[in-house]
Amino acid sequence: MVRSLPEDPIIRQLVVQARRSQLSRRHLLQGAGVGATALALAACAPSGSGAPKPAEDISDTDKTLTWSNWPAYIDEDDDGNYPTLVRFTEQTGIEVDYKVDIDDNNTYYGTIKDQLALGQATGADTFCLTEWMVARLIRFGYVQDLDAANIPNKKNLAPALLNPDFDPGREKSLPWQNGFAGIAWDTDVLPDGLESVDDLWKPELKGKVTVLSEMRDTMGLILLSQGVDISGADWGMDEFAAAIEVLEQHVTSGQILGIKGNEYLEDFASGNAIAGIVWSGDITAANLEAGYEKFKFALPDSGGTLWGDTFVVPMGSPRKKNAETLMNYYYEPEVAAEVAAWVNYITPVVGAQEVAAELYPELAENQLIFPNAETLSNAHIFRTLDSADDQAFNAEFQRVKLGA
Repeated sequence: MVRSLPEDPIIRQLVVQARRSQLSRRHLLQGAGVGATALALAACAPSGSGAPKPAEDISDTDKTLTWSNWPAYIDEDDDGNYPTLVRFTEQTGIEVDYKVDIDDNNTYYGTIKDQLALGQATGADTFCLTEWMVARLIRFGYVQDLDAANIPNKKNLAPALLNPDFDPGREKSLPWQNGFAGIAWDTDVLPDGLESVDDLWKPELKGKVTVLSEMRDTMGLILLSQGVDISGADWGMDEFAAAIEVLEQHVTSGQILGIKGNEYLEDFASGNAIAGIVWSGDITAANLEAGYEKFKFALPDSGGTLWGDTFVVPMGSPRKKNAETLMNYYYEPEVAAEVAAWVNYITPVVGAQEVAAELYPELAENQLIFPNAETLSNAHIFRTLDSADDQAFNAEFQRVKLGA
């Protein structure tokens, strides 16, 4: 059975980082075409010609900022304005160009990787990619150190998120939102709902299932359904190969309609998809668009994934202080609670739950925003991958995705 979401919300037990793996590379380049693709991915890494240097900061004289983010990921009014951003500009004088231009981590990275490697401006002074990608950017030396003096509200960061293995002390990154990947379905077509990842493969759903282009979420759920502890260090390419076989089988058969980023919401809205592997907060947005609770989200019986999207400032940005001022603003509990009320993801800001309890009582009981220990016990962080696993796993996933 799908685990019901309990009522006792607490924020302090958000997340623990997956242990860094020390696996041997069993069957490292298993599968057709993996070797060439892995080498291509490796070519994206720095060549060793010297890490880029941070741009000179002109924030004191240039009160502008460009922020790139994912769709439906900030509060928005009926006129298309972002109320918290409007107030930020009123308070600070910093004008923000908010760009909704991230649909997929790899796709976005592909558009800016050359500028990142050269330390050039990317078109964004800050952006919020998922932590596994942020770990890569930090490893390559592509992001600037943050000045904690400009972010006093960093004290409100949930303690469990302060020391990830890729950025101890959060010297280069700061969480924006966390969330779950699980399963969802159209209640008009499937009133009895779904319980497991395997339910997505039922014959009556053929051609009506969508899965995420985020490898760690789609493969994470499939691996979990096969009994693999994706947070642990005692699994590798053998287990991944077994899971990718399942994905490929259902892509080849036509069971899966597509492997997509946020555009999967269009398939749900049109009825082309009626079930899939999705992100938790997106379903709230889809229901708002539908005008009623048309879609239902759940963590499957074998578990879902837990992820985080995170602020960084690329080396080529000359407005780091402006970006830090923005981060500090969004770490005010009142602001964080307002954003949470709109996006319905897990806020990393301590104190936001208390604000929500006063202003939005139903929000404070929402397990998708303020999950308690029982809910979190059914969510798992995909283990941190070293470069070799990162390349091999992504190569196999991209091979199947290209065939979808």
